[in-house]
Amino acid sequence: MMTLDMQKLARSVLALAESMEQAIEVYAMSQKSLRVEVSDGEVETLREAQQTGVGIRVIDGGRLGLAFTTRVDPASLRETIGLAAANAKSATADEHNVLPPPRPTQALDLLDPAMGAVNVDQKMDFAKAVEKAARQYDARVTKVRQATYNDGIYQVGICNSRGVDIGYEGAYCAGGVMAVAEADGQAEMGWSYDFSRSFDKLDPAKIGQEAAVKAVEMLGATSLETCRVPVLLTPEVATDFLEVLIPALTAEAVQKGKSLFAGKLGEVVGSKYLTLIDDGLLPQGLASAPVDDEGVPSKVTTVMVDGQLETYLYNTYSAARDGVDSTGNGMRSSFRGAVTTAPRNFYVQPGDTPLVDLMSGISRGLQITNVMGMHTANPISGEFSVGASGLLIENGRVVRPVRGVAIAGNLIDFLQRVVAVGNDLRFFGSVGSPSLLVEGITVSGE
Repeated sequence: MMTLDMQKLARSVLALAESMEQAIEVYAMSQKSLRVEVSDGEVETLREAQQTGVGIRVIDGGRLGLAFTTRVDPASLRETIGLAAANAKSATADEHNVLPPPRPTQALDLLDPAMGAVNVDQKMDFAKAVEKAARQYDARVTKVRQATYNDGIYQVGICNSRGVDIGYEGAYCAGGVMAVAEADGQAEMGWSYDFSRSFDKLDPAKIGQEAAVKAVEMLGATSLETCRVPVLLTPEVATDFLEVLIPALTAEAVQKGKSLFAGKLGEVVGSKYLTLIDDGLLPQGLASAPVDDEGVPSKVTTVMVDGQLETYLYNTYSAARDGVDSTGNGMRSSFRGAVTTAPRNFYVQPGDTPLVDLMSGISRGLQITNVMGMHTANPISGEFSVGASGLLIENGRVVRPVRGVAIAGNLIDFLQRVVAVGNDLRFFGSVGSPSLLVEGITVSGE
C-alpha cells in the first residue's frame, strides 16, 4: 500500500518524539479547496486556499496537552511537540485520557482521480449553469443569489505512540443556489444544494431547477388557521430536526448532563418506524473515512432500532469513561481543534413507501418544506418552537402554499409520533433522512 505524504509527515513527527516517555498522537492534514460564486452570469468570487498543518496531543500521567503548527520544518515541529508536552504538565490529570491502539481498518475509495483534472473554467461554468437553470425555470424567478461551486482535495495522516499508523485521501465537490420568485408584490425564496465525490456526477441543472421549484411553489402563500393535523416533513426539514438531536446522542453530552437521552439506553424513545444509523463507511458519504480523527476504525453504528435507543456515539475519552469501545466518532474540526464527538454519516433508515403514497393517505395535513429557528431547540429538555412554511394537503393532493405558521413540542414526543417513513433518503452534507409523516401535531396559525 502506498504511503501518503501526510502519513509520512505524521511518522516523521512521531520519530522526533521517540525519546519522550509520554504518549503522543500526531494528526497531519493537507487540503486544497476552491469556491466560486456567480451573479448575473459573472464570477463574483473565485477563492482558492491551501493549507497543511499538524495537530499534536501529548498525554502525561493522564494530563492532556494540545498544540498545532502550520510550519512543518523539523525545528518548528520539535517546538510544537514541546509546547504540547508543556501544556500537558499544567493540565488536570484524568485517567480516561488515553490513546487508542491500532486495529484493522477497511479501505475506502474516496478519491476520484478525475477530480484533479477538472480545471477552473469548468468549475466557473458549473456555477454559471446552476444560476442559468434557476433563472430559466420560470419567468417569475427574478433573482438568483449564492449560485456556488466548491470543492476540496485532502490528505490525512494519523500516527500515535501505541502503534496507530494510517493515511488516507479523498475529494468532494458541491453546488448550491438560492432563487427568489416574485408575483403580485410577494417574494418567496427557494434553496437547493447537492454534493458528490465525482465532478461528473454533480448536476447543475438539477440544483438550479430544484431551488426555482421551491420558490415558485410558495408564491401566493397565506397563513392557516390553528389546527391539529399530520405533518409530512421533507428530507431537508427532517434533517434539520436530526441535526438538533445528534449532539444529544453523544456520550460526551450525556456525561456532561446536557442530553435529553441521558439514562435512556434500552428505552423506547421513538416510533417503531424509526431506525437511526451512523455510518463512517458509507460509500460516497461526505464524512466517510477508514478511521476517525483518532485513528479508530470507522464502523456502522445503529443508534436506534425501531424506536429503541441502543447506544450513544463515543470517542476514545468518553468510551473510557463508560468502559466501552469507541464507536469511531472522535472528530476534529481541523488540525487546530481538540478531539470532540461528532457523527459520521448519520441518517434515518429509509422505508419502502414512495412520497406520493405518503401524501395520498392524508385527508388534511401540511407538508413542511422549511423551518426557521431550529437552532433554538433545547437539547436538554427537548422543547422546541419553530416557524414553518409548506404546502397544505387535502385528500392526498397539494391545495395551496402556507406560510406564517409555527409548530412546537418536545423532540422525544415528536419522534414517537412518526407513523411512516418514506423511501426518498437524501443527505444534506453528512446528515440525511427520507420524508417523515408525523401524526397529531398542532400547527399554530391565524
